[in-house]
Amino acid sequence: MTSLLLALLGLSASTLAAQPSAPKPIPAPMRNLTFGQLNFLHTTDTHGWLAGHLREPSYAADWGDYIAFASHIREKVEADGADLLLIDTGDRIEGNGLYDSSEPKGLYTADIFKQQHIDVLCSGNHELYKKNSSEDEYLITVPNFKGNYLSSNIDIMNPQSGERVPLAPRFKKFITQKQGIRIVAFGFLFDFTQNYNNTIVQPVEETIKEQWFQDAIRDKDVDLFLVIGHVPVQSKEYTDIYKAIRGMHWDTPIQFFGGHQHIRDYAKYDEKAYGLASGRFMETIGFASINGVSTGGKKASISTNPTFTRKYIDNNLWSFYHHTNLNESTFPTQQSKNVSKMIENARHALNLDHIYGCTPQDLWMSRVQYPHNDSIYTWLEKQVLPDILSTGMRANKTGMAIINTGAIRFDIFKGPFTQDTAFMLSPFTSAFRYAKDVPYDKAKQVLEVLNRQMKILAEMPGSGLSASAFLAPPEQLAMDKDIVVDDDNESQVQLPKSDQKPLSLYNDDDSGEPSEPSPSRIPGYTTKDAAGDDGDDTIHSPISYYRVPNCISALIAESSSSSSFSSPSPSPTLGNAVADPQTVDLVYLDFIEPWMEQAFKFVGADVDVKKDTEVFLDGNTLTQVVVRWVEENWKCKDGAE
Repeated sequence: MTSLLLALLGLSASTLAAQPSAPKPIPAPMRNLTFGQLNFLHTTDTHGWLAGHLREPSYAADWGDYIAFASHIREKVEADGADLLLIDTGDRIEGNGLYDSSEPKGLYTADIFKQQHIDVLCSGNHELYKKNSSEDEYLITVPNFKGNYLSSNIDIMNPQSGERVPLAPRFKKFITQKQGIRIVAFGFLFDFTQNYNNTIVQPVEETIKEQWFQDAIRDKDVDLFLVIGHVPVQSKEYTDIYKAIRGMHWDTPIQFFGGHQHIRDYAKYDEKAYGLASGRFMETIGFASINGVSTGGKKASISTNPTFTRKYIDNNLWSFYHHTNLNESTFPTQQSKNVSKMIENARHALNLDHIYGCTPQDLWMSRVQYPHNDSIYTWLEKQVLPDILSTGMRANKTGMAIINTGAIRFDIFKGPFTQDTAFMLSPFTSAFRYAKDVPYDKAKQVLEVLNRQMKILAEMPGSGLSASAFLAPPEQLAMDKDIVVDDDNESQVQLPKSDQKPLSLYNDDDSGEPSEPSPSRIPGYTTKDAAGDDGDDTIHSPISYYRVPNCISALIAESSSSSSFSSPSPSPTLGNAVADPQTVDLVYLDFIEPWMEQAFKFVGADVDVKKDTEVFLDGNTLTQVVVRWVEENWKCKDGAE
């Protein structure tokens, strides 16, 4: 096979991904896709990264490139008489300047996203946090994908009539074009409780008891059940759905697609039921195929049991060229080039390349232990929060700030810190609040409870918190907990590991060798899942992953007379506060207020968050705080771009 050599020849010095500032793809050893009767491409948790990763060659393809890739794969599959379905499982917003920096938010991304034909899609939790984003989903995205958008357990208050209605149809039944496979499809969200009050998310356990669902799974003329959702593939919600379908159809194939945890993952429910999760932030295009499916009620002759495959495709042109047997000149389509130009124009209109400062080093969320000089959280704790939040402190008062580590979404790379960087780092609109004169020993206990007693907080009377609530980055939810199955096949989530070391998800032992001699490995995903360790299309060298606490804290000195900042010191002090203060003004992000409220009760602190807290620092967000610090402290050298 010559595809690797052709792709290598196509990588001239001028070869770039569609965005002008994107880096060249790096040659790497590859594994091939295994096509079947029914094939899928899957995106999830894209969070606005439609321009791709402009600082990371492994993930630098944009949405236009993905459109070209899907088009070529569809041509290849259909030429062989097989079918291709495109799936998206939500969280398309919040996480990138392309979505977050426009006014209103998402001004450009909805039009860009809809250029890709998607056969089945659903909502994530991020679409539902705010009133405007959920209404945009109902009024814009659902119509953009009319008939393909499914909402099995989400209702919305119609913004025009005020009536409670389904966000989109609960399910659909359709027949594939080439193979004639009869499919019943659903679209779920996990048991989410933090949605804005104009939407209603019904727990999955209750939804599957409803008559419409029971009728749908009793349909006898079905060759495949397709369950998509913004749900971890290893979860109680999917276990419940699987058991409900299996109760009616003991041997009908089921294909699940999930998301939310920002990881590459594959779950096996039985020999005829599998689930795929495809990463985050347009780093991964998930691929799945099934062979041996019945068609139109006619038993498949290929095998007794269907065969399922999966691959995690790195989102770059090297991977795309390899899997399509195309190159720089033959790969782009007119539509893909048009969409890439739409993205370029939107980025220019939003001034996303505006430089606030220049980062002197890489700072990591999870590639180094916390605390560490190269940790984003150490940088926030020791430099950013003490410097900036001190300007909002009351005179002669010491502060203590608590932020959840999940408020940070991405690493910082050495070089220009741009407007886009700021939104990638922390896209959220959460502001700071504070409680005055909290005993310091109680404040420290609050932090300890947030990091170690989340289950207890959720179980306290009147908490309204989900037992699965998590304040750390979403990818840690899967990596920090073990999923086991008991004798009744019920998923059980174990308590977090207490040690801090690289987790076994990253595994350098690979089976599945490349089909021909190829270049050296580069750092990246080395996924080990339920099907083995050959799922990544690109054979990488491993990257370490370390867990972080749910929350970090920083002590803050009283406000100085000057509002300007000097060069940052590696270990800021608290002025004259040498000994531990007796009380602190406790500052926190308002996103974590429900957990703070329960933690105050748990430690016996006399704080009513509704009555005893106030807005801090004029409602500035964490993103604004970070940008202000960067502007003051990370000056670019003359001539830096």
